[in-house]
Amino acid sequence: MRQIILDTETTGLDFRLGDRIIEIGCVELLNRKLTGQRFHRYINPEREVEAGALAVHGLSSEFLQDKPTFDEVVVAFLDFVQGAELVIHNAAFDIGFLDNELALLGRVPLGQVCSGVVDTLKMARELHPGRRNSLDALCERYSINNSGRTLHGALLDAELLAEVYLAMTRGQESLIMELEAAPVAGPQVGIEVERMPLRVLRASATELVEHERVLAEIDKESKGNRLWPATEVAGS
Repeated sequence: MRQIILDTETTGLDFRLGDRIIEIGCVELLNRKLTGQRFHRYINPEREVEAGALAVHGLSSEFLQDKPTFDEVVVAFLDFVQGAELVIHNAAFDIGFLDNELALLGRVPLGQVCSGVVDTLKMARELHPGRRNSLDALCERYSINNSGRTLHGALLDAELLAEVYLAMTRGQESLIMELEAAPVAGPQVGIEVERMPLRVLRASATELVEHERVLAEIDKESKGNRLWPATEVAGS
């Protein structure tokens, strides 16, 4: 199973108000193992970064000025995530921004490119109702070192989220491993099993006469409604 842990940084909080993506960070999981494959780009949003967003990620308009625009990185990005399941913290936010960028270029939404989306924020709320479930809170809860996270950063956050996701789903992994390792009772399909020759014991003439006598009594008691004749014909 191929999964992409994804995070973005943006100029503000609402793409409907013209905010744009300024950073994309992705790391790859293959069968629940980090492969070392990454996708990371800073992006020129062609607009100013809001002060509130700047305080969160520290990516200034001046820093982004010479970076490629989204249309220059879109092909490489889509190639990296093609066919994978996306794992995102607060997925609605990132997917909304990414689909908006794709729509501006006349491209199909991510749902038609990737196989699905896992929202780790929703998952965390179900596992830990009533508790803080930010990425920092989850790192603390699962003993993941996030001391280098003084500011938000798409690639760093994706790497931390990968560890959080693996920690949150480790019980599922154990269950799968137990099911795979459990012995299967009885012969398995596709495996030839040597069988002993089947011994057939046929009824004697005396036994056949006694059988007919018993059937006649049952027929009398049931007033002709017994099922044996039809069964015998069908099984003959």
